Amino acid sequence: MTEFFGNLENKLTTFMVDLGSCIVIVKNVPSQVCSQCGEVSYSADVAERLETIVNQLKNSATEITVISYKQAT
Repeated sequence: MTEFFGNLENKLTTFMVDLGSCIVIVKNVPSQVCSQCGEVSYSADVAERLETIVNQLKNSATEITVISYKQAT
């Protein structure tokens, strides 16, 4: 059986989380995307920053909040 592995490409992606009471969408997030399967991963710094952004918005967001990653940093 031959296995194929894709390369990780640096791209800007959109992160979305449904918190039940609201949806938070963060656009233009620095990410690594697998060229084979499209799986998105984040560096530890970006993941930590996304967590901070979501925590800040979850108590003040209405139904849907859309924010640019660069505006939130």
